[in-house]
Amino acid sequence: MVTRRECLIALGASALLAPFAAAADPRMQRIGFLAGGSASTRFYEGFREGMRELGYIEDRNCVLERRFADGKYERLPALAAGLVQSKVDIIVAGAPPSVQAAHQATSTIPIVQVAVPDPVGEGFAVSLSRPGGNITGLSTIVTEVSTKHLELLRAAVPRLSRVAVLINPLNSADALILEQIHGAAYASGIKVLAVEASTAGQIEAGFAAMARTRAGAVIVAADELFDVQRSQIARLALAKRLPTIFSNRELTEAGGLMSYGQDLAEQYRRAATYVDKILKGAKPGDLPVEQPTLLEFVINRRTAKALGLAIPAELLLRADKVID
Repeated sequence: MVTRRECLIALGASALLAPFAAAADPRMQRIGFLAGGSASTRFYEGFREGMRELGYIEDRNCVLERRFADGKYERLPALAAGLVQSKVDIIVAGAPPSVQAAHQATSTIPIVQVAVPDPVGEGFAVSLSRPGGNITGLSTIVTEVSTKHLELLRAAVPRLSRVAVLINPLNSADALILEQIHGAAYASGIKVLAVEASTAGQIEAGFAAMARTRAGAVIVAADELFDVQRSQIARLALAKRLPTIFSNRELTEAGGLMSYGQDLAEQYRRAATYVDKILKGAKPGDLPVEQPTLLEFVINRRTAKALGLAIPAELLLRADKVID
């Protein structure tokens, strides 16, 4: 028979242990992260920072299931299927190839896209204001700014008459970028050389082709493979004496000449707000797709000097950041 004293001791012990038991056994949110690139970019850290700001601490109240294809897009379907099998509560996916792989893997798990130029055209959303399915998030304007890339190169490179465009044929957004550049170049009387590359070896061969055809500059389309290979691209561009422009500053910081576009690390940080809303009960189909409003222009003056280019003063004044 349990005595009154023993009962009080047991109740006291359970009261003391209760807070610790509750803290040790919370509902751990399982968040999948799928990218065609690698963990070496600032983008993933931007997402983690955004999650921390909202109170999501890894291994305390959430688990981040990371899957990186490292530029090998053929791996994405299996990586996406693995996230579904691990029963994640939500999937964050970056560019169109990653979102497409996640979309094919599940129609029920919410997906937050981060860098898709045309969510409606890709079939990820019915409309930007009301996506309607299991995908929402952020879009990019890389197709729209591609004509600006041509304009900036014309200002930086005297007598530019031929421009190469490096695209990844496995990224549907790159075809739209090329189309925009073709239209703007035709109006300016500039010839366009499309160079396709989906591997490091093809990037190497592509730059050799640019040199042979006497391209005067290169527009590098927004693509996660090119983010992974940013040091290779910067090295080849300098070796071939080719001024380059990109959509994000990571490639300019790696040694490219210029970049104009969104801060993708900030995009990924913003994606955390969608994750938070959905985990708290919002339906992805009811959350409008966010369109970017802030763009940044970065110039690497060290690279300009190495190429023997004198960047016009008006361009330097317009730059948000100049790397010396």
